[in-house]
Amino acid sequence: MKNVTLQVEGMSCNHCVNAVEGALKNIGASGKVDLPSKTVAVEYDEAKLQLESIKEAIEEQGYDVV
Repeated sequence: MKNVTLQVEGMSCNHCVNAVEGALKNIGASGKVDLPSKTVAVEYDEAKLQLESIKEAIEEQGYDVV
């Protein structure tokens, strides 16, 4: 398993947390949002997922991965 922390702009509330964490779960990754730092700690299997797919899943929810 690989761990990466992504900076994500646009998250401000629990709805945002649920949207991002849910999107990650739907593609087979797990994530933990930290609203104050605007980051998402993501754990995923590199054999099954690419980092680009993770970024796309977050961005499809309306947030910007920087």
